[in-house]
Amino acid sequence: MPHIKVKPFDTSTLDSLISSDDIFVFRAIADRGDDELLGVVYEDEPFMLEIKKRAEEYLIKPDTISRPLDVNKIKKLLALLLSKTNLTLLHSNITLSTTKPPLAKESNKRVEDFQNPKFTKEKVSIEVGFGSGRHLLYQASQNPDTLFIGIEIHTPSAQQVLKQIELQGIDNIWIVNYDARLLLEMMPSNICTNIYVHFPVPWDKKPHRRVISERFLNESLRVLRVGGELELRTDSDRYYAYAIEVFSSHPKIGFRVEKNQEQAVISKYEDRWRAQEKDIYTVSVRSDIHSDETTRDYDFEFRETKEDINSSIFTNETIIKDDYFIHFERVYTIVGEHKPLVRVAFGSFDKPEHKYLYQQKSLLSYYPQDPVKTDVNNRAHKHIEELLNV
Repeated sequence: MPHIKVKPFDTSTLDSLISSDDIFVFRAIADRGDDELLGVVYEDEPFMLEIKKRAEEYLIKPDTISRPLDVNKIKKLLALLLSKTNLTLLHSNITLSTTKPPLAKESNKRVEDFQNPKFTKEKVSIEVGFGSGRHLLYQASQNPDTLFIGIEIHTPSAQQVLKQIELQGIDNIWIVNYDARLLLEMMPSNICTNIYVHFPVPWDKKPHRRVISERFLNESLRVLRVGGELELRTDSDRYYAYAIEVFSSHPKIGFRVEKNQEQAVISKYEDRWRAQEKDIYTVSVRSDIHSDETTRDYDFEFRETKEDINSSIFTNETIIKDDYFIHFERVYTIVGEHKPLVRVAFGSFDKPEHKYLYQQKSLLSYYPQDPVKTDVNNRAHKHIEELLNV
């Protein structure tokens, strides 16, 4: 990830940038420890730089929660910071490549793009965890009448496929660097012809992290058109048995199982597994019912926030309810405004959200964007809102 290392300096000198520049918005100091955050809005995208203080050097890098997918954007912002300050550079990896292709901007989608999505094709398919993207790119090239939405939580994989989209001039792929289990709940009903889940991480020791679950199955069937299919491929005997158990528990469902069938395109990992004579299972679940459209009119606004929030509520104790949790991970104070900036994890136990609570005067909001519109997130949000107004 792009970063710079500089000699230790008085971070208060950055405040002159904040007062005179539209790019640098705020500076926040951790209530415990010496770390700081520098809020920015660069090329219309809000995110933060983290300043980690060490005895001999300060490391400045993008904050993991808010960082953009486009690394060149981060590199340019760090170079801009150096040009506007007198920082003494010790090391950096922010040189812009003149040979690597840029990311396909039109294909790079954020979560907020799915609030009211306008799909560019009549047919829509989803691939969850596309990895190298070989299958995703192949399907898009063979089906130009279909929009393929690739959802990948691994940032380098998402970046590499966006480069391939740019190189190949593909116009029917959207890439989302996010948790597919959350994003699926934002999709309209009866929209997809196919949902592909190929070789997900087995998570034998942490089964709650698996993509396939009863909830994921129900959301997939809702999102699929009548006749559409959810396709799981796995080399894991345990995952296969687990998936069959999940699918069989549904009251009315049709699915078929295939073993070691030839495919039009396979990944390098599948090549390796076949060489090891491992069995490859394909389980296809068919949607037979037209689903009702969902109405998730959640706005995640804080309507009655106090101007002076008592920071004592931001304890390290995790609030646990039947179907959601809330954990305030770290508290910062915004310099000059004396307002809290709080890193918080909340929502579902198996697919939590990670956001910041950001206050300007009496206005509180989530940073860098609102959570995904799910029932669980809404309940957790209402609880946070109550805590802030006690």
